[in-house]
Amino acid sequence: MKVIKTEIEGVVILEPKVFSDERGYFFESFSQKEFEEKVCKTTFIQDNESKSTYGVLRGLHFQKMPYAQSKLVRVVKGSVLDVAVDIRKGSPTFGKHVATVLSEENKMQFFVPRGFAHGFVVLSDEAIFQYKCDNYYAHKSEGGIMWNDPALNIDWQIPTEDIILSEKDKKNPLLSKSDYLFDYNENLYV
Repeated sequence: MKVIKTEIEGVVILEPKVFSDERGYFFESFSQKEFEEKVCKTTFIQDNESKSTYGVLRGLHFQKMPYAQSKLVRVVKGSVLDVAVDIRKGSPTFGKHVATVLSEENKMQFFVPRGFAHGFVVLSDEAIFQYKCDNYYAHKSEGGIMWNDPALNIDWQIPTEDIILSEKDKKNPLLSKSDYLFDYNENLYV
């Protein structure tokens, strides 16, 4: 597994070593030992999967403490633009984001640490999206940031009129109006 650093410390892209031949392909999608050696020490305890059609945008989501989650995400079918936004007060990269295309072709994975809002939009006709979380989902700790917050300046790579949102995501606040942000100096892994 190759680790590709991004502009924001801790947010990384993982490129697996893929073995292909006339039969198809094989790759190791996750190794706890290698992940801890090359990225960080964490234990993933929940796996999730979603299926979405073109234009569906899920995000920007996070869970508040003490239920904050790191996520390791990937696409097994189709293609998405995946985005992580730093929402840690006091961080030198507060309000900045990293965006990357994840697809069944490139087999890349994206690690989104705690303290970040996360979202993706489907670029293909359909996408199956999987992610590992290092904390359990807790409905009462849900948080979100508006997907098109002008301060974030995210290029979602599809026309705005094609974006499909849940009713909940239509109501997310701007980052500047959020009633919850993480503290950059707080240990988010306690």
